[in-house]
Amino acid sequence: MNKVSEILSYITEVAPLHWQESYDNSGLLIGDENALVDKALLTLDLTEQVVDEAIENSFHLIISHHPLIFKGLKNILVDNTIGRIVTKAIKNDISIAAMHTNLDNSYFGVNRVLAENLGLKELQILHQNNSDEDVQIGSGMVGMLENEMSEKEFLGLVKERLQVPAIRHSELLNKPIRRVALCGGSGSFLINDAKHCKADVYITADIKYHDFFNADNEILIIDAGHFETEQFTKQLFADIILKKNPNFAVQISSVKTNSVHYFV
Repeated sequence: MNKVSEILSYITEVAPLHWQESYDNSGLLIGDENALVDKALLTLDLTEQVVDEAIENSFHLIISHHPLIFKGLKNILVDNTIGRIVTKAIKNDISIAAMHTNLDNSYFGVNRVLAENLGLKELQILHQNNSDEDVQIGSGMVGMLENEMSEKEFLGLVKERLQVPAIRHSELLNKPIRRVALCGGSGSFLINDAKHCKADVYITADIKYHDFFNADNEILIIDAGHFETEQFTKQLFADIILKKNPNFAVQISSVKTNSVHYFV
């Protein structure tokens, strides 16, 4: 058995909480940091189905990427989803933690695992948030493909590796792809950074209609889906925890929490 705080410290060693953005709410959100737990359930999003899964399988710690409590709560009522989740968690002694933008901003975090799953090498933070060159902290990532490929070949690679049913993208430029910039989740704010670093393509999610115009015939912009670009975070949690404590049990939630569905 381990304290909740000890398990969470494995992740915050890689992604300290003070690295999170000012608007964020990462860390322990519900429960007792001194509670003893023998296993953790890992998820990208915390839905009521995930909490039910934890209850059914006697998990007393859930770690999610996206925070359940993001804005202030004025009440906790069972006639809404968040209220039911909070109530169920407290009644069943389940501690709930989120590791969000602190993990996004870590070199060893969300964007690195996305980049590695796309086969990129020579990885660097796309937008540095600090002046200390010994510790890379910041948003997005940029790397190189081993061999250049055509735009359509690269779109096929993204579709296959991320299991995306359909990809939204800007106008094809008929240029080879070698240098790739990316940001898991909502990353339209880094389009100019991707162009500035001379990336051939920028992969992210939640791109609005007018954002695609910012490609401006300089770069290919790909919207590969929020869930899809962050899906490897669950395994990242598991890898971080097991590296520090191989005897602690972790399980990736079987609930598919992607709120977006495709009709193809």
